[in-house]
Amino acid sequence: MNIRLLITSLLISTISFSQVSESTGIYFAKEFSKEQALYKAKDYVMTNVIGIEKKLIKFDIDPLAAAASGELTSLVYSCEEKNLSGLVLGFYGSRWNDTGVLYQAYAFKNLPQKNALEILSKLDKYIDDESKYLSVNSDSNNMFFQYDDMTFLIYRDGNVIIRVFWNGFDSEWESTAFRRTKRRFERKIKD
Repeated sequence: MNIRLLITSLLISTISFSQVSESTGIYFAKEFSKEQALYKAKDYVMTNVIGIEKKLIKFDIDPLAAAASGELTSLVYSCEEKNLSGLVLGFYGSRWNDTGVLYQAYAFKNLPQKNALEILSKLDKYIDDESKYLSVNSDSNNMFFQYDDMTFLIYRDGNVIIRVFWNGFDSEWESTAFRRTKRRFERKIKD
């Protein structure tokens, strides 16, 4: 009886976990911190941004800031040999597979340098230009826009909050982490 129960449990857990496709770019994760994002982003940048080759390729990657919620982490990368640099946003959150099993997932969004500067400047400008609107009715005034395949919702809840909707993720990027990302990214790309 115990052997049947053990085999049944193993089959159910194997079937449940095999329902999540890694081809979507979304993976299982138990925790996600700045250090964990850096560890996993190295593989992402190496394979999806730079491209794997037989020759030796050097690149730099540094974490910039993590949202207090842990849902969004920013990293800067550069590869002089390929003339590539940019910003990687690491998303982390709860997802459900087709069978309804809840799991923690993460995925990365690459923003080449030009796009990263554009979106960071646009967010900064909208927040500064519309600070009065956000402050007047801080409980109910919201604004949003789309950039590429991401949607940004900006509102005030004590401080300015930027919610980033992308690929099924809904991540909060508080103003402190956003401004730290922008400042550190601009400084890194000037070096």
